[in-house]
Amino acid sequence: MSNVQSLRIADAARGIRHVFIRNLEVLANIGVYGHEKGKLQPVRINVDLAVEDLIDIHDRLEEVVDYAEIDGAIRAIIKAGHINLAETLAERIADACFSDARVKTARVRVEKLHALPGAESGGVEIERERR
Repeated sequence: MSNVQSLRIADAARGIRHVFIRNLEVLANIGVYGHEKGKLQPVRINVDLAVEDLIDIHDRLEEVVDYAEIDGAIRAIIKAGHINLAETLAERIADACFSDARVKTARVRVEKLHALPGAESGGVEIERERR
């Protein structure tokens, strides 16, 4: 199964639309080690949301979950200051996604691109459901 297929969460029978952000790269002040403190480093973020699917959206932005708003929330979280763990960043992003009541589940992947010598990235992926 390809990576895209494994991430498929849209489901007509359940009335679920898949809203996503792929490979957003931003600079973040993140890390627990001394050499990471006070220094921006690149992170890659992926977000997959299962949201209520309205068949008739009237071609209006307010009828859908806006991925640009999710992008803005991610950037605001990062701009707010130092975060120790990729896990914490992922949880904060998931929480921000749930500010839209239509979001049912959020899958968030945070990758630190310079975390490990010889590796493309190291990070974490979480999936959360609305409580």
